[in-house]
Amino acid sequence: MSDRSVHIGIDLGGTSIQAAAVRGGEVLASDKTKTRPDEGVDAVIDRIVGAANAVRDDLDEPEAVAGLCIGAPGTIDVARGVVRTAPNLGWTDVALGDRLSGALGLPVVLDNDVNIGAVGEHVHGAGRGALDMAAIFVGTGIGGALIVDGHSHAGFRGAAAEFGHMVAVQGGRPCPCGREGCFEAYASKKAMESIVREKIEQGRQSIVLEIMEDKGKDRMTSSVIEAALEADDAVMIEVVHEARIHLGFLTANIVNAFDPQVVVFGGGVVERLGHDFVDPIAVEARGHFLQRKGAEEVKIVPAALGDHAGTVGAAVVAQRAFFGG
Repeated sequence: MSDRSVHIGIDLGGTSIQAAAVRGGEVLASDKTKTRPDEGVDAVIDRIVGAANAVRDDLDEPEAVAGLCIGAPGTIDVARGVVRTAPNLGWTDVALGDRLSGALGLPVVLDNDVNIGAVGEHVHGAGRGALDMAAIFVGTGIGGALIVDGHSHAGFRGAAAEFGHMVAVQGGRPCPCGREGCFEAYASKKAMESIVREKIEQGRQSIVLEIMEDKGKDRMTSSVIEAALEADDAVMIEVVHEARIHLGFLTANIVNAFDPQVVVFGGGVVERLGHDFVDPIAVEARGHFLQRKGAEEVKIVPAALGDHAGTVGAAVVAQRAFFGG
């Protein structure tokens, strides 16, 4: 099978399911639908199948689809095609690979959603051409991935690159992982919302909650953050500034330990704010590099593929898994 074959990539998130048919990094057809995990595993799988069929049906040659990869949040048993735990979905030990393969009549491979997003950026996006790359995805939580010598590096237990759960402050803020002081507890979207609410409860004036109400949001989305910054909301400006400082420290730690050519920032917050969010992180990080010589040669940049980092990366993973592409 040549590298001109078509693969379906699916990015499964707690909020939405993004699917695309991809050839050589080019998105030929795409579909997006709500995940609605509260309706149960079977309903979500039905939506995944529906999204995959929608993009396959949009192709001039649906029969050209050679395989599918899906990136799922949480802990993945890649060899068995099982989602072991996905807290955002409420899943435990879901044999997603076999179920999708049976429903779609295609070979299916699973991987972690952050890993496939990093692969997409490495092969076709902001990390293209780099031998070594780190990826940091800032969304509801903080995810990470490593590319070493051109290949994903998962570690011997499959637990590498948990950047969000490196310790920022010993005995600090509680983290969803159950520990205290993780970077995720200071710089993720969920953490930023908690800190904003705490400041408002302490008497600080902010329009963030009003913006959420106006937008019909029950949580602080990336669009809410953007709107608050555009309105010069002092609390939001302060909280985002503090998050960028923490992410600068995190980036410096990664560079000092791993020395990659590129650090790519992705996720919903970065997609929304772009260089305005990432450039100050880069300045902060470089101030903490141990090796200052050549510091500017380490690229610290926003992701380039936007919504399709996961789907394009999944298509690459499928190509490699089934045909050695």
